[in-house]
Amino acid sequence: MASDAGGLRLFHTIRGAGEPVVLVHGSWGDHHGWDAVAPALAERRAVVAYDRRGHGRSAARDRPATVHDHVADLAALVEALHLGPVHVLASSYGASIALRTASLHPDRFRSLAVHEPPLVRLLDDHAPSAPALRAFREAYPRIEAFLRAGRPSDAARTFIDEIALGPGTWDRLPPAAREAFLRNAPSFLAEIEDPDALDLDLSALRAFPGPVLLTQGDRSPPLFGPILDRLAPALPHATRHTFTGAGHVPHASHPRAFVARVEAFFAGAAA
Repeated sequence: MASDAGGLRLFHTIRGAGEPVVLVHGSWGDHHGWDAVAPALAERRAVVAYDRRGHGRSAARDRPATVHDHVADLAALVEALHLGPVHVLASSYGASIALRTASLHPDRFRSLAVHEPPLVRLLDDHAPSAPALRAFREAYPRIEAFLRAGRPSDAARTFIDEIALGPGTWDRLPPAAREAFLRNAPSFLAEIEDPDALDLDLSALRAFPGPVLLTQGDRSPPLFGPILDRLAPALPHATRHTFTGAGHVPHASHPRAFVARVEAFFAGAAA
């Protein structure tokens, strides 16, 4: 299906019934990134998984999308589908988008569960993170150069192995996952060009009064824990959870544990 969200056609799927939860995918991907957990989540609620603009089967504008565009899209999608306040489950860059949306449109969300938003600008003054930040920022120009040279496979390998999932992971990904990365590779240029993509106004988060679940994996890159350390005090009703044995994509690597934890959170939020 596709809905007009602020005049832009966004592809989405809906399965199940009950209180709605909207799934927001991260960089380089589309709604299929949730395939391992969406059926289980749909046993208890209506699950909406959509392709962000410029990803998958959703439309794109004639200019690079900014984080502000994605925030407007998410808020407009919830309104266009007449869902009322929704639970939101978001990963990686999708988590950054969801947090911004919650701060600007707090009435659209009932609760928010986010996994490892890459808000590295929050760590600019965090000395212990300086080496990891330097490695992160050194990888970005190489990814951009590969993308502009028409070498999406090299760009995706650099992103996966050096930023998101660790050395050697790209070669171990299933073919379908690699193909999804390559299909959506051009969208990452917009994130690189967006000066606000990796930042967030922490004071604005206090506008969201609902419960928030902040999660990380104990095998994730070292930047994500300190980012959550900065986020948690800014959210009035935040709790944290660490997925044992998991990294940046627990919804793909540890789906049963992931569903169990977020379902318990959503149930508590509804109560």
